[in-house]
Order: sequence, then structure tokens, then C-alpha cells
Amino acid sequence: MGKVIAIANQKGGVGKTTTTINLGASLAQQGHKILMVDIDPQGNATSGIGIVMSAGQPSIYELLIGSANIRDTIVPSETNGLSVIPSRIDLSAAEVELVSANEREGILKSLLGNVLSEYDFILIDCPPSLGLLTVNALTAAQSVLIPLQCEYYAMEGLGQLMNTVRLIRENLNKKLALEGIVLTMYDQRNKLSREVMNQIREHFPSEAFQTIIPRNVRLSEAPSYGLPINKYDRGSVGAERYNDLAVEILDRNLQNAVS
Repeated sequence: MGKVIAIANQKGGVGKTTTTINLGASLAQQGHKILMVDIDPQGNATSGIGIVMSAGQPSIYELLIGSANIRDTIVPSETNGLSVIPSRIDLSAAEVELVSANEREGILKSLLGNVLSEYDFILIDCPPSLGLLTVNALTAAQSVLIPLQCEYYAMEGLGQLMNTVRLIRENLNKKLALEGIVLTMYDQRNKLSREVMNQIREHFPSEAFQTIIPRNVRLSEAPSYGLPINKYDRGSVGAERYNDLAVEILDRNLQNAVS
């Protein structure tokens, strides 16, 4: 049975989509079957993994409003073992259209239940907001992975998100756990980056991953070629760190399964 992980942060530009793509590709490279769900209307995870949507091709939007079957929306990527439910801009209308739907917060959970047993991990790339799409992702997920940029307002935004996770847990998804916090865009030359890292590790000693994702030019370049970093430049520091993150997540999940 697969594990659903929502990758969320209401702040944009924190490495959320980069983490979804490259964590998914790294897990797939290690032999796991991965489904990546792009539930962000910007569709950056879709284009960043090289998926080009054709006219009439069903996406997450058609899936959520009930006009497409989930298996018809799944598209294989060029990375073996990694498939995608793609997104495009019309998804922005879904939040309005779903407002009057029955059990609107649990629609994605119900849909993913049809394919959950076919994947080892399902990774959901959430939009940079705490609206209905993100609520659907957190309701469907067993855990939430939080990418956190090493910058001044990081802790403030984290507090908001943790409060939302608490509310989802209390009202919609009692089993929602914190997969962990991964620090992104780290610059070891920058005093502020080091301060944020130390604060997060002090306040969240068991939740913060040891792996830290650095600022890396090759990581920034890869999406424009529609490739994950382990295909664009497998020898880069960015590729190594996302491979380390995948290993750390697999180790954590193995330990949790044993305990």
C-alpha cells in the first residue's frame, strides 16, 4: 500500500516544486514506483518533469470535477517508475467549482484511493496557498513534507502552516503526520542561512531532516529542460542532496514500520 505525502508551504519560491520533482525522481531511481500529483494551477511540476499537455488531454482539473477517470489522467514521465497526474491553469477554477460539492475536502483522497495500492509513494505538489486545493491534499495525505527556505520570514510562515496542519488533523484527517522539514536554498556563506538552520534544528530536532538542499545553479536550470536534476546533471551537488533526502525518508519510514 502506497504512502501519500503532501509537499506543502503557503509561501511561494521555497523549493516546493523542486523538492516534489527531484525527490520523486530520486525515489524512482532507487526502484520505487512513484506517482506525482500536480495540484498547483501554475503547473510547474508538470512542465518541470517534461510533460507537455496536448489539447483535450485530461488533467487534475477534470479529475477533481468528475469528468475524467484517474487512470486516464496518469502520464508516464521519462524517468522510469515516475508517473504524473498533470495540471494546467484551468485548475484555478476548481476551488470555486468545488465549493458546493459534497465532502469537498475529501475528493482527492477518494480518487487516490483507487490507485493507492499501485504505488510506493504518491507525492502531491501543493499550491502556495492554504485554500481548498491544499486542504484536499492534506486530507488525502498520510504525512506532510515542508520545504523551508533559509530566509528571515521562514519561522513565521512555518507557524501558519503548522496551525493549518493541526486544524486538518482535528477536523478532517486524524492520521496526518509531519513527514519532516527540509531546509532549502541554503547558502553556507550566509549568516542568516546558518541562523535559520540552527533555529529549525533547535525547535524541531526530530522533525528536521539532516539533509539540507543548497542553492545550486544546476537545480535552477533543470526545470527549463523538463528534467529532474538526476537526469540533467547527476553529478551535481543538488542531485546528491536529493538522493540523500530520498534515502533519509526511506530510512525514517522503515524505522516507523518496524516500531
